Amino acid sequence: MTFLNNTIDKSSNVKYVLVYFLVVFGLSCKEKQGHLPEKPTRQPNVVLILTDDQGYQDVGIFGSPNIETPHLDQMASEGVKLTNYYAAQAVCSASRAGLLTGCYPNRIGIHNALGPDNTHGINSSETTIAEMLKAKGYKTAIFGKWHLGHYPEFMPNRHGFDEYFGIPYSNDMWPFHPQQGPIFNFPDLPLYENETVIDTLTEQSQLTTQITERSVDFINRNKENPFFLYVPHPQPHVPLFVSDKFKGKSKRGLYGDVIMEIDWSVGQILEALKKNGLEDNTIVIFTSDNGPWLSYGNHAGSALPYREGKGTAWEGGQREPFIMKYPNKLQAGKTVDVPVMAIDMLPTLAALTDSKLPELTIDGKNVWDVLTGQTTKSPQKAYFFYYRVNELFGVRYGKWKLYFPHRYRTMEGQEPGKDGQPGEYRMVDLEEIELYDVENDVSETRNVADENPEIVAEIKLLANDMRFRLGDSLLELEGSESREPGRIVQK
Repeated sequence: MTFLNNTIDKSSNVKYVLVYFLVVFGLSCKEKQGHLPEKPTRQPNVVLILTDDQGYQDVGIFGSPNIETPHLDQMASEGVKLTNYYAAQAVCSASRAGLLTGCYPNRIGIHNALGPDNTHGINSSETTIAEMLKAKGYKTAIFGKWHLGHYPEFMPNRHGFDEYFGIPYSNDMWPFHPQQGPIFNFPDLPLYENETVIDTLTEQSQLTTQITERSVDFINRNKENPFFLYVPHPQPHVPLFVSDKFKGKSKRGLYGDVIMEIDWSVGQILEALKKNGLEDNTIVIFTSDNGPWLSYGNHAGSALPYREGKGTAWEGGQREPFIMKYPNKLQAGKTVDVPVMAIDMLPTLAALTDSKLPELTIDGKNVWDVLTGQTTKSPQKAYFFYYRVNELFGVRYGKWKLYFPHRYRTMEGQEPGKDGQPGEYRMVDLEEIELYDVENDVSETRNVADENPEIVAEIKLLANDMRFRLGDSLLELEGSESREPGRIVQK
């Protein structure tokens, strides 16, 4: 009996010990499993939406009195709005070159607006945002207007984009241009799918819708991959086109209809991100390439309260609406007044995606601390405003904007264009240095150069340094750091 009892006790003890070890082992496994390193958070997606020739005032949140943009206004309420954002230059190709490479356009040899007759484009040695992110495993796409060269070696698929749908240059570079014949001789306007021409455009009313549908489809297909989606709308560059769903909807006529459809497009993209559970992990940027083409009158936008528009270095030519949304990273509804330029986007996105910066020198700086409000001091000492073929027209330095003598165009005192026909610019010579306090005189009405000789002297020193580095064709300086664009050798 004692033996039996001892056996039972020992057996029970074994069971208890076994259960104890099973419990402890199980808890230990759970504990170890709970402390396994978490999978790294997926890199943020990037959506960059760029319009063409849209004025600063052509968004509700930026002061439009007669154009409704509910989706952009909502995006601004959920993100940050920049009031001192500058396009890289006041014309199409140069502006896009600066945005995509982080360089002043004149550093990389891209000037003006490239057309069907041009035999140069973006050099393969330059690194675009798409190439930078593709190296980090991103899927990349562009749907819209490219405008950095139309020969195969200059096209998007050779510069980091997996997918391309759109037009190679501006939508007015076609046989239906109002000045075709007397001034221009444009060929047919091709519509591309990657490197294949899939259509010849004779009208463009469905193009904004097609670009939007492609964008939404790209998001749906890549919800499991980090992606970079670049949406450079051809509109509201003339000729203006809008689909039936927005025709006659605006109080601002056809131009307002076009902006409303772009706003709808932004809404569709934001909704696609939300439906796919990507909203919180996606950086969305909205801006324009340069100011309004004022000679087109009622088919042009408004840069008010700023002076002049597209094709000038005055505030209306390069100060653009800019909205950036990145939930939980950027303060919702914040307004940032610190100057920022398009050249700063590439290095900022590089920091946010832990990407490697280009090997060649760039001009942009990481402005994330400015966007988050951690600082009100720009990492850039000054911003430089070039135009035409590498002519330095102006410099933004703190609250100051200085202009060097140069020739510019204006519609002041001229008969504006109407319904798609352009008016004629008047050329004006700025004969002396002019200085404006653009914080307190946003419309640049009062030249205060004589009252601030020390500021003028400081800015001139900065300008001379930049001229020696990047050149200035007005002074016949080539620039020690300027690079060549890609070129086609004519046979």
